[in-house]
Amino acid sequence: MAKKTIADIDVKGKKVFIRVDFNVPLDDSGNITNDRRIQMALPTIKTAIEKGGRIILASHLGRPKGERNEKFSLAPAAKRLGELLGQDVQLAPDCIGPEVQAMVDGLTDGQVIVLENVRFHAGETKNEPEFAKALASLADVFVNDAFGTTHREHASMYGVPSAMGEGNRVCGFLVEKELKYLGEALSEPQRPFVAILGGAKVSDKITVIENLIPKVDRILIGGGMAYTFFKAQGYEVGKSICENDKLEVASSLLSKAQSEGCDLVLPVDNVIAAEFKAHAENQVNSGNIPEDMEGLDIGPETVELFTEKITDAKTIVWNGPMGVFEMEPFDVGTKAVAQAISDATDNGAISIIGGGDSAAAVELMGLGEKMSHVSTGGGASLEFLEGKDFACVNILDDK
Repeated sequence: MAKKTIADIDVKGKKVFIRVDFNVPLDDSGNITNDRRIQMALPTIKTAIEKGGRIILASHLGRPKGERNEKFSLAPAAKRLGELLGQDVQLAPDCIGPEVQAMVDGLTDGQVIVLENVRFHAGETKNEPEFAKALASLADVFVNDAFGTTHREHASMYGVPSAMGEGNRVCGFLVEKELKYLGEALSEPQRPFVAILGGAKVSDKITVIENLIPKVDRILIGGGMAYTFFKAQGYEVGKSICENDKLEVASSLLSKAQSEGCDLVLPVDNVIAAEFKAHAENQVNSGNIPEDMEGLDIGPETVELFTEKITDAKTIVWNGPMGVFEMEPFDVGTKAVAQAISDATDNGAISIIGGGDSAAAVELMGLGEKMSHVSTGGGASLEFLEGKDFACVNILDDK
């Protein structure tokens, strides 16, 4: 999947439409609580500036459902970007229209404008040709640097490069890096290759597990989804999260792993409690879970087992926490796994953290820098691990 990047093209004097992912978390006062997504887009934006392009940045933020809603304005992102770049960054009042066109036409080499939230228009998520053409008409070159939305064929992701035509559409450095790490991990992994999957639901990860069984040496399963596997094996799971309609699927995945020589490892003990709250009274349990209790984290023996299975790994993909990591003391398992991955990375493993809660957990622990790659797209990295085709990437120009 070798695609041309912004480094491969001449953008001097050209209007460069960069689709970024500035879908940053905001507090009630509209302040950005984590600017990582803006930081990750800086290498591409700075390169476009240095090469003399006239930069037009487009992004979505939240789900305004096709209507203008100031709560989802990109104003805080534009302001933060200006601070990070140390230069003036304009915010357009909309993403299309005569006023926006005039502002874009007024750009000089190296100047930056942020378009207002593309999802203020219903045409964005519907990939309406007219809306895509209006966006495409603003620029000469298209750059996809929004990995978090590459699995969505929206107007600014797919319609714009379609309208621009071949020779004018490349990827940014962030998308290039995501494709490199996720692509190489799946196609040419160093072994042992270990996948660690957590989170609440088996249904979210069925296709991922199916796709990974023939590719990996081990799959470690934690989080709420483990209880569906337990029940499928005949254990009582009490009040634990469990998808009763997925018990057969869980059984078939266990059989598939066994027949294909993939070591699918389930927790051997759990931390259980009667109440779902921080610092709830809890105990370690193996075997059946009492009917008034629920599993909220992997237990100490499982932490030891999982750590051992991670230690000698040479490629590691992690998606989903091991327990309710937002609440003490049910964050212990997730933290231990993050630490084990960090240690394995120190010993030469390639570690890929698949966005979402896993990324939040490693950032929270200050281990983000210790991992080979922390993905910016939870949903996108999951779909990549499922082996899905990405039309928004395929349409970009090949090297």
